[in-house]
Amino acid sequence: MVSDSAGPPVTDSDRASVARMYDAMLGGEHNFAIDREAVAAVTAIDPQVRMLARANRAFLGRAVRHLVGEGVRQFIDLGSGIPTQGNVHEVAQAASPGARVVYVDKDPVAVAHSASLLADNPDADIVDADIRRPADVLSAPQLRKLIDFEQPVAVLMVAILHFVTPEEDPAGIVAAYRDALPEGGWLALSHATNQDRPRTAAAVTQLYNSRATSQVATRSHDEILGFFDGFDLTEPGLVHVPLWRPAPGDQIPDNPSEYWVYAGVGRKNG
Repeated sequence: MVSDSAGPPVTDSDRASVARMYDAMLGGEHNFAIDREAVAAVTAIDPQVRMLARANRAFLGRAVRHLVGEGVRQFIDLGSGIPTQGNVHEVAQAASPGARVVYVDKDPVAVAHSASLLADNPDADIVDADIRRPADVLSAPQLRKLIDFEQPVAVLMVAILHFVTPEEDPAGIVAAYRDALPEGGWLALSHATNQDRPRTAAAVTQLYNSRATSQVATRSHDEILGFFDGFDLTEPGLVHVPLWRPAPGDQIPDNPSEYWVYAGVGRKNG
């Protein structure tokens, strides 16, 4: 196979990869023509899609810094994607040297580039696994080596659950990770919604479902809120992604619902 971007070869596919599409939205280099064409098609539906991707990435950084401030030194980043600026281990270890991070993804480009990036980092690793199979993820040797479930742990599910269909039981998947967490564990989550811009969400969903490797299922605010069952949400609750604890100097949009992704962070309550 011939790649049109730097990096290891991957299997040819006639469908765009959601991980590589996200990389393209963020301006990364580890994507292929088929991924960029799909992103162009999404952008034709919603010209703000790249801005939305950046806002989601910024939420991830703010959430990790908040969790470090709450005493968390262990992170499991589910559906972590292709490494780009502001990776979880970079943010966490800058705030607390020695913080441990386990990434989980099944996209071969994401796994290969993560392994390369982390080769010299003893406190971070990548698990090649499907987040829909919590038992496989939680029993992975890399995770068992780095994560001590007797200490605070945060599970990050940032822009990943909308790639889990209702038939795949997303609530059950979240519950499995929740049940593995110690008391006082954390969940940080962001999720695309069909509530604010239903036509846009429907069109983007149809495009992903026809052209990408994973199906999309957008959800209402209440449906997304349900994933926090067993967690106490921190302020400001489940809100549009740029409104979750914006940093000083961040621009707050006049119409936050244009960012049709909700975000929240919760602490396990039992």
